[in-house]
Amino acid sequence: MWWSVPVISIARVGEQAPGVRLCFVQKPNRESTSLRDGTVDLETGVVGNTMGPEVRAQALFRDRLVGVVRLGHPLSQREITPALYASGRHVAVSRRGLDQGPIDEALQPFGLVREIVTIVGGFSTALALARASDLIASVPERHTGNLRAGMHSFPLPIATPEITVSLLWHPRLDADPAHRWLRGQVRDVCAAIR
Repeated sequence: MWWSVPVISIARVGEQAPGVRLCFVQKPNRESTSLRDGTVDLETGVVGNTMGPEVRAQALFRDRLVGVVRLGHPLSQREITPALYASGRHVAVSRRGLDQGPIDEALQPFGLVREIVTIVGGFSTALALARASDLIASVPERHTGNLRAGMHSFPLPIATPEITVSLLWHPRLDADPAHRWLRGQVRDVCAAIR
């Protein structure tokens, strides 16, 4: 239940460290510039090739993609094959606006191509569109737990790579007691959602 976790962690931080203010910001790109220049203390995300070599990373949890449709959608009432999944209309998630990804690569061996109707920058937007239409969203299962409430979720009928969500920080903060405490809070909260 990923989205209930920040509420729990904020309450916990308030009890353990009154007066501390947490600021959650959207990451504009996959680079580690904000960690290097000190504008961000911690990140959670998937480690990519654009991550600076000096950035420290610790795995928090693994996730997998699932398909999600509104209740009553035709896919909510039958077994889903690769062909049936691909034949639907899809909403894709990409911060960079890309229209191809691991799902499309997994469909290629079957000779299938999905119709991407729209591309959005976040999972909550993709789920909102799927909830209000016949679009199919494919999102990380654990990361979107509460956001999928009242919708039909299903395992993808194709093999896609698992996602490892990691905690990222700059090494200059390794020994800082406050930063070590904050990293521990994030690790504890993520351990609770396993």
